[in-house]
Amino acid sequence: MNDPSSEGKEKMRWEVALPQPAAIDAAQADALPMDAEAFAGFYARSSRPLWAYLARCAGDRALAEDLMQESYVRFLASERLAELSREGEVAARRYLYRIASNLLRDHWRRPRTEPLEGAPEPQDSTGEATEAQMRLNAVLAQMKPRDRQLLWLAYAEGYSHQEIAEVMGMMRASVRVLLYRARHAMARLLDNNDRRQA
Repeated sequence: MNDPSSEGKEKMRWEVALPQPAAIDAAQADALPMDAEAFAGFYARSSRPLWAYLARCAGDRALAEDLMQESYVRFLASERLAELSREGEVAARRYLYRIASNLLRDHWRRPRTEPLEGAPEPQDSTGEATEAQMRLNAVLAQMKPRDRQLLWLAYAEGYSHQEIAEVMGMMRASVRVLLYRARHAMARLLDNNDRRQA
């Protein structure tokens, strides 16, 4: 496996090193795209950012944990895993975010038992939110879930419009317009909150 520091320079190749069950012959074993060590490295590099994305968009830490684990299960069960291992870690991570985004969308379509506004907001690793974080959390809680997703993918993950379109399953031109609207909605909410506090 490649050194994570060279992640952007060359594509990552996952090799099989797991003991294979008797039902899988040698030809099939050579076709398997990822071993335990490769997955552990991918998980270590991608789980924290994925959880942060889900926690921010869902507004619920426990739900984010559940959706994150389900995302990895579906990622590993995907028929595209071999193709993704050839394309590299960036493509694999994008596909993982797409799975997570679809799981979020499915969750939002189900009837809720608890309103999003009552859910605890994610905080930094020390458990203490700064005044700016609390201000941002209050504004994000007032925004539409899709707007939170767009803003997180664009500014926390640094994804391009094309990458966001792939993750969220929409057209690139739509991402540009919706992201513009989300930024302006956030600015309006920040301004309105500041006026109320003044």
